[in-house]
Amino acid sequence: MMNFDHWLEYGIKQGFCGPPVCTTHDGIPSTREEDDVWEEFGEVCIHMMRPYTDAAQKQGVEENHSPSTWRMGR
Repeated sequence: MMNFDHWLEYGIKQGFCGPPVCTTHDGIPSTREEDDVWEEFGEVCIHMMRPYTDAAQKQGVEENHSPSTWRMGR
């Protein structure tokens, strides 16, 4: 049975997604073209996924960041 860590590693190896990075310290992973659009128009949607370390962190994020709940359809 595949756990989350195996699933994420598989996705990275298959090229489905990039490796985890910190958007605070590393910046948003983007293409040069996306950077150019951001500079010219000020808006580019780049989706990210936040893995939680535990249920308490999930609850804390959902309480502090409403899109984390309404994007899930709740």
